[in-house]
Amino acid sequence: MTESEQAAPPRRARKVCLAGATGTIGRATARALMRRGAEVTCLLRRRPGAAERTEIEGAAVRYVDFADPGSLTEAFAGGTFDAVVSCMASRTGAPRDAWAIDYQAHVNLLGAARQAGVGQFVQLSAICVQKPQLAFQHAKLAFEKALIESGLTYSIVRPTAFFKSLSGQIERVRKGKPFLIFGDGTLTACKPISDDDLGAYLAECLDDESRWNRVLPIGGPGEAITPRRQGEILFSLLGRPPRFKKVPVALLDAIIGVLSLLAPLSSRLAEKAEFARIGRYYAVESMLALNPETGRYDAEATPSTGSETLADFYARVLAGAAAPDRGDHAVF
Repeated sequence: MTESEQAAPPRRARKVCLAGATGTIGRATARALMRRGAEVTCLLRRRPGAAERTEIEGAAVRYVDFADPGSLTEAFAGGTFDAVVSCMASRTGAPRDAWAIDYQAHVNLLGAARQAGVGQFVQLSAICVQKPQLAFQHAKLAFEKALIESGLTYSIVRPTAFFKSLSGQIERVRKGKPFLIFGDGTLTACKPISDDDLGAYLAECLDDESRWNRVLPIGGPGEAITPRRQGEILFSLLGRPPRFKKVPVALLDAIIGVLSLLAPLSSRLAEKAEFARIGRYYAVESMLALNPETGRYDAEATPSTGSETLADFYARVLAGAAAPDRGDHAVF
């Protein structure tokens, strides 16, 4: 060790504000940040009348109202933060929820961060915003634009499919039922990524200057896989021959058509129509980087990170690990 290195003071731990820490990806990100020595404060949504309080091991917790800029300003006034990392997202993807959370709550969070002098913001977005057709995609893009124009150092991370979104058929296959696929099961492909690998990637954005002021598509390790391949992996782990049941995309089109006609009658039916559109989108669109010149999805252009594969995840769940909550608009 040189004399200058001996004299150098120890680096101060980064103080990071984390939003969306109660989800599986948020918790994984909290763990990754703390492994890197960060002091993490989690901002959790205040739920009126809720008796229980959530704890994030090793992190401080503050309850805020993301719809109230004043509540966020007060939260930031309690300590000097170096960076904000947000894994917050609307739970349903319905238009009202999407614009309230994916856009407005984030705009309020960004405003409070700027006012408090925070210099860096890492945002978890989604790769599907490349080809926006749905309310939540437009809401996410609107906030991405606000973040890019904010003057803060930013990293916008757009992951491909999560393991949890591909876990819905584990139990039906275990029970001897066929794996459901749209078309022949090769209409789409993705590079699925685990919560821990994605959490580590988000945490690394704070220090990796090559990821600053960039939009970052990211997938998990290995080649892109189709739904048919996902089914083959499950059957192989169970030691059974693959069995598939084809579902026509036209069935979703019919459901969307009926619900769209009924949507003016109630907000509930309008939301169901949007959920059906979300399901159809994921049935026909790949979760890979989109080549702007060809308009086609490109597996080779989709970067990879991490070490855990979808097969590893399936094996763990089949061995008894709990399958994660897939959210409110899973198709199957």
